[in-house]
Formats: sequence, C-alpha cells, structure tokens
Amino acid sequence: MESFNDFNLNKQLQFAIDDLGFEKPTPIQAQSYSVILSGTDMVGIAQTGTGKTFAYMLPILQDLKFSKDIHPRVLVMVPTRELVIQVVEEIEKFGKYSSVRVIGVYGGTNINRQKEAVAEGADIIVATPGRLYDLVISRALQLKSVKKMVIDEVDVMLDLGFRFQLTNILELLPNKRQNIMFSATMTDDVNVFIHDFFIAPTTVSVSVSGTPLDNISQYAYKVKNFYTKANLLKHILQDEKDFKKVLVFVPNKKSADLLFDILDEFFGSEVAVIHSNKTQNYRLRSIENFNDEKTRILVTTDVMARGLDLDKVSHVINFDTPLYPENYMHRIGRTGRAEQKGTSILLYTEDENEAKQAIENLMDLKITELNFPEEVEISKQLTYEEQPKVLEINNPNNIEEVGPAFHEKKEKNRKENLGGSYKRIIKQKYKKPKTRGDKNYNKRNKRK
Repeated sequence: MESFNDFNLNKQLQFAIDDLGFEKPTPIQAQSYSVILSGTDMVGIAQTGTGKTFAYMLPILQDLKFSKDIHPRVLVMVPTRELVIQVVEEIEKFGKYSSVRVIGVYGGTNINRQKEAVAEGADIIVATPGRLYDLVISRALQLKSVKKMVIDEVDVMLDLGFRFQLTNILELLPNKRQNIMFSATMTDDVNVFIHDFFIAPTTVSVSVSGTPLDNISQYAYKVKNFYTKANLLKHILQDEKDFKKVLVFVPNKKSADLLFDILDEFFGSEVAVIHSNKTQNYRLRSIENFNDEKTRILVTTDVMARGLDLDKVSHVINFDTPLYPENYMHRIGRTGRAEQKGTSILLYTEDENEAKQAIENLMDLKITELNFPEEVEISKQLTYEEQPKVLEINNPNNIEEVGPAFHEKKEKNRKENLGGSYKRIIKQKYKKPKTRGDKNYNKRNKRK
C-alpha cells in the first residue's frame, strides 16, 4: 500500500494521521492491517522501531465502535511501565478526534488510584502483566467484555518471568476473542506460548532479524576487560561533535550502575542511566532529557530500551556482546532511522569473540575491526565476574574435586552390618519357637 488512503479509514482516524504527518504505512503496518481487521489471530515478527504500535492500533481503532460499557473491550499488555505510558500516549494521538477512552496501569504506583480510574470505565486498557493481574484478582477490573487482546514484546515478557501472570490472565479472558501478538524474536518459548493460546494464527514477518541496515556503519574494538572498555568509552565519547546522541547498552543493572558511576565522574550531567531499579520519575526524566538532547549519553539495559521511542540516536555502543545475535540487531536498529545515517560500535573481549562471530554469521557480514587506541590505558582491574576462580581443595561444595577418600570399599567393609556377633547369638538363642503355644500356629490349625 502506497498511502493510508488505501485503508479506507474513518474520518476521525484520517484527521489524526494527517495531524501526525504520516504519509505512508511501514511494511508491518501495511501487512498487519487487513489481517487484524479480519478478526483472525495474528503473530507479528518485527524489529523495534518498525511502527508496531500503530500496526495493531490502527485496525483496532478503525473497528472500535462507541460504547458506554465501563468494562474494557481491548486489552494491550507490554513488559515495562515506560512502554505503558508510551502506548497510551500513542493511542491518545490516534484517537484525538474520537471518543476512545484509554487507561494505563502499571506497578510502582498507588494501586488504589488505578482502581478508581478503571471503575470509571475504559475502552482500552494498556497494562504490565503484574499490575493487571493484581487488579483482576482484587475484582477491581473485569475482563469479561474483552474482544481483542494484544501482547507486545512477548519475548521480553517471557524472559522477565511473566509467564505465570500471562497464563492466568489469558485463562480469565472470554474464549471468543482475537489474539494479537508482536515479538522481535521467535524463540522456543514464544513458539510454545503461541501453540498454547492461539488458534491457527496468521504470521506476519517483516525485516528479517539477520538483515543489516544499509544506513548503519558497524565497527568493533577488541578490548581486554570491563574497565578497559570503560577507559575506551571515555576516550571516544570526548568527541562531542560526532557523538551527539549516544545509546550505550549493558547486559544488566549491576553493569549499568557501575558504568554510569565511571562516566558520571567524567561527563557529569551529560550522562544518564535507566534500569528497572530506578524510580519511575527518574526513568521518565532520563528518557525525556535524552530525547530533548539535554543529556548526550544514555546507559541502558536491553529490557528498559525495548520498544521505547528514542529519537535521532547518532551512535549505538554495545558495551557487551549480546549472547543472542538477534538482540544485537534490535540494539543497532535504534540508530539510522528515518533514512538517516547511524553508527554502531561493538566492544568485545576474547571470551565474547564467539558471540561476535555468531552475530556476523547471522548478518552474513564482517564487522569492521578498529585498532585499539594507543593512548587508552589498559586496566589491570577486574570485575568480580572476570576474576579467576580459585577452587579450595577441602571445600565440601567442590564436588568435582574428588579426593583420595573416594575409593572402592575393601571386601571386609562390603559385608552387611547385622548388629554384631553378640546380638546375633542372643537372638538365635532366645528366638521364640513355632510350637502349639504359638498364636499364629493355633489360628492356622483352627482353619483346617
């Protein structure tokens, strides 16, 4: 489809699209529209930044009729609070000229206020699985009217351990409903989930995860360890003219805090960090400041950045090498958007070389290797994970270290312990004989 006019949208939606300045749908939007509108179950596989929110909300809003029912008819589940807020804002933009009522619910805030909000009624509920489940079991929210259920970033939800809540929520939904799911990767867990809850779904897949984006230049540095990576990062980020807006990916919260402390000491207010242990206000402020270019460097974990709309990122730096090659593709897809040029830099150690090769095999592309700058200090300091592990010989927990005490028993020790010769003699001497005075003997003879 060349333009949104081909969708035959109602006037309210068309006016909203015109206001947003959208001219033609993205591939995932074009392919998803008719499938979702038909009412069949759908599984969408697409990378972050391909317009997934609009892909499922456009046909849903087109089909959503006015209602005074207080119970929601559309349920959208996403993994993080930031995504709830972002999706609610997007829906409000699309529904600007219609009477659609949308509410976002998520953890980390007062549940009583959210109970009051849902009690007033909504057409669409956008929620994280944990808080949604809490509202449902407390009977503050009823799902009996839900006709369409959307799960966005389902692979992240399963990784975060939301399977229990998702399963229970899906079992509480009406049997007659449309299931719509979007995922960036098709993992074994996602396959099992689809098999359990979806009925003959149509799969829409765009932008194969192994296809590198032509407008992203990819480079790599081989680095000794974590602190040497930090030294290199400080060195290259001093070029403010080139590194205008940098997204730095780290593997976990601990690494995020450690790296932030190092960069904060050097760059101060130019750097911010987001991960799940930070307060909601801090996370939202960090994202807002990064989008407004008040901060130049944002350190984040994969989970926190997934699905977030971050504008005009000049560089994506992979501080670690992702174990799953697809995650590398999702990361670098943050830059080089809207036909702009972008750059990705991968920092890898000897231990991460195999993961780097897996990424190159998936893309069928060799990442350009850069020489390590001579002026950057190679640190001898190691993180706890990088320190060599010393096995204690006498530690009972080291079960792999089988010492000399573990040997075959001698013949004399293989005999069964019968309690000692004295006990055996006494037992044999005073054993009660089977005579006519024996109760059991008499019972048996009576039957004859």
